[in-house]
Amino acid sequence: MGLQFTESVRMFVQGTAQGHPPRPCSSSVGVFTERSGNSDGLLLLLLCMASSEVGDIQARPIDFVCDDHARRDMNTVKELESVMRGCSGSALLPSPITLPCMKTHKASWDMKSMQQKRGDIVAALRTLAQAVGGVRSVLLSECHASLLQRLERSVTNYLHILTHLELTGEADSSVTACLTQSTQNLGHVLLNFSRLLTGKLEWFVAELSPRCQVERKTSNL
Repeated sequence: MGLQFTESVRMFVQGTAQGHPPRPCSSSVGVFTERSGNSDGLLLLLLCMASSEVGDIQARPIDFVCDDHARRDMNTVKELESVMRGCSGSALLPSPITLPCMKTHKASWDMKSMQQKRGDIVAALRTLAQAVGGVRSVLLSECHASLLQRLERSVTNYLHILTHLELTGEADSSVTACLTQSTQNLGHVLLNFSRLLTGKLEWFVAELSPRCQVERKTSNL
């Protein structure tokens, strides 16, 4: 995919993360698709769907797997950390957040089925989303409340993509048991989220990458 597409995805994701209301999916993607063709517009459409929760538009989550640049641009943790440093007052939250289970051995991870791996990641994201949503109900400064809203939206976007990704084999909802931890430090929450995205999620995506060759061949037919 071209640089123009990656830049469009970056601008779209950053605009959403900064709290700007996104343009309707039809207009956001339509202009770009007219320029570059339907294949390059698919991922932008997918991200638009995830942010605006438009359910009647079809897109393929596999495109999230196949574009490394756009996937990196979707990771807004560094931006959220910058916003956190700009918030006045303490970075301690009024109540603790339960952090998702992060510890895993690569050898044990490799033995899991793809369904189990997705289940682990989805469970971690849901734990984080629920915890962040709970803290948002507590009185916070406007800056911290806005930051948590952006974080929750980002987590929800990843959940939307992963739960709609087609995988072979039987669904497996079992999750590896481990001791969870809680923290009131917002910086620790963002660090935990970042480790999930750059660790388990990237391992998972790497195993799906051979499907990208098939997708490219199919799209060129």
